[in-house]
Amino acid sequence: MKTVDKIHSVLEEAECLYSLAEISDALDRMANEITHKLKNTNPLILCVMTGALIPTGHIATRLHFPIEIDYLHVTRYRGTTRGGDLHWLVEPRHSLKDRTILIIDDIMDGGLTLSAIIDYCKQARAKDIYTAVMVSKQRVREPGVNFEPDFIGVTTEDRYLFGFGLDYEEYLRNVPGIYAVHSDE
Repeated sequence: MKTVDKIHSVLEEAECLYSLAEISDALDRMANEITHKLKNTNPLILCVMTGALIPTGHIATRLHFPIEIDYLHVTRYRGTTRGGDLHWLVEPRHSLKDRTILIIDDIMDGGLTLSAIIDYCKQARAKDIYTAVMVSKQRVREPGVNFEPDFIGVTTEDRYLFGFGLDYEEYLRNVPGIYAVHSDE
C-alpha cells in the first residue's frame, strides 16, 4: 500500500477521542491555569518541536501577559511509531539562566523526553521549570520518571494517538482532534 493510501486508511479507521471543541475547552482551562501560576514571572516558553507546534500556538494566543517563545527539537521517534534513543536536533537560542521556563510538549507518554528536557533546563540554570502537555497517557512512566506535567490538556488510555500536533509516521499532525489508531495498527 502506498504511504498516502495507508495514511488515509489509518485516519478513516481511527477513533476520535477528543473533538476540536473539546480540545478548545481544554486549552482554555490550561491557559487559565498557566496564567494564574505564571503571569508575573516573565516566562520563556519552550515549544518541543515538532509535535508541540500546534498546541503551543493555541496556548500562546490564550495567554494575555508578556511571554517569550523559543523552541527546541528533540525526538525519540524519528518517523516511526516506537521510541528509541533521544536525539537533540536544535537547542533553544535564549539563555535559560534565572528564567521561569514553561516547556510545552504534545504528549506525556513514558516521560523520558520531557524528563531529559527538564534536566537540560536545570543544567542551564533555569530558575523555575513548568511543563504543559496537550495529552497525558494514563500509563506507567518509564523507570526514573517521577513527575507528572504541571498543566494537562486531556488524558487518554495508553493507545497510539495522532492529531493536533501528534503524528502517525510524521503525518496527521494537522487533524483537528485527538484520534486513536485502530487497534490492528
